[in-house]
Amino acid sequence: MNGTAEVRPGAERLVRVGEVEICAQAFGAAADPPILLIGGAEASMDWWEDGFCSRLAAAGRYVVRFDTRDTGRSTTFPVGAPTYGGEDLIADVVGLLDALGLDSAHLVGVSMGGGMAQTIAARHPGRVASLTLIATSPAAPGGPDRPELPPMSDELARKFAEPQPGPDWSDRESVISYFLAGEHTFAGAIPVDEQRVRRVAGRAFDRSPVPAAAANHWLLDDGKEDDGKEDDGKEEAALSLGDITAPTLVLHGTQDPLFPYAHGEALAREIPGARLVPLRGMGHQMPPPELWDTVIAELVPHTGATAR
Repeated sequence: MNGTAEVRPGAERLVRVGEVEICAQAFGAAADPPILLIGGAEASMDWWEDGFCSRLAAAGRYVVRFDTRDTGRSTTFPVGAPTYGGEDLIADVVGLLDALGLDSAHLVGVSMGGGMAQTIAARHPGRVASLTLIATSPAAPGGPDRPELPPMSDELARKFAEPQPGPDWSDRESVISYFLAGEHTFAGAIPVDEQRVRRVAGRAFDRSPVPAAAANHWLLDDGKEDDGKEDDGKEEAALSLGDITAPTLVLHGTQDPLFPYAHGEALAREIPGARLVPLRGMGHQMPPPELWDTVIAELVPHTGATAR
């Protein structure tokens, strides 16, 4: 297929995954190598923009994006009181592969989604044909050989230390302004396209019956669900990046204020065979259109193998 051709998305579909319904949408032909896009905290599928997904599909990939629980049209939980943990978000991804009939897929995760993708690749190697990590940090504790990773920038730390009033989640313009302010906070040297961000945030609001539920992601624990049930004595084995066997591509912004570039270097160093590609001028964000040529040129050959 022509890499510049437009591939329109299929219809959104709600699929049952355990106790929740997940809204998913695909671009391209199901016979092509599948790519599953995993978003960051508070982000519905809309932040994987149509143009980006269309270009990947035009290059011969079956591209699936989805609303994480508590975003978009997926199942929502009480605002401010989520009854699930990070482990459930990880289980949702594996369950979504099952629901879509995919034995494995090429996982692409950004920020929180990158941490989830690392965990899935380490625990379920047979489900991951390749791994791409964007704007994220090691999800496993470091060993004695890992140098201390740099903290967030001083400017970002000062902003976090200040009271941050949330938006009026019932007001579309307030929510759009909230996401736009966040984009400015986490951006690097590439100017923020305010019209584009407003368009994506507005679409996310319009698709979300309970927009405020997305903020539940900031309240999650370290991945252990606290539902009042007795501990059955079973714990997940400690995660090690050295256990990841999937071919891994690390894409990291050179001006990420939350996870400075050394975090990407640590991922590439500790995951066997991983390759690091700098995204010049990018902050902690979804790759903006200015970088799509670079990102897609890396993703297409990296995801070329048919999933197992």
